[in-house]
Amino acid sequence: MSSHWLAGWWKMIRAYLLIQASAGAGNSVLEAVRAMPETVQADRVTGPYDVIVIIETESLDAISSVLHDKVHPIEGITRTMSCLRFES
Repeated sequence: MSSHWLAGWWKMIRAYLLIQASAGAGNSVLEAVRAMPETVQADRVTGPYDVIVIIETESLDAISSVLHDKVHPIEGITRTMSCLRFES
């Protein structure tokens, strides 16, 4: 997905989601977030989080809706942290 729309006039809002999953749920969480149309990239990782996801939407409100309506209900997710991208 392009981060620019109409030749750069509008930029998408990008968020990095750090997801902790319950034991044995990492792969199913990964599959579920990869199926979301807002997902740009999703990977299993080592460390304190199990999955890192990059999502893009047209607004902050849409990011909030994706988190509340699509991410948080995924079975196996125990904790999330969202980091919004800054552009300078």
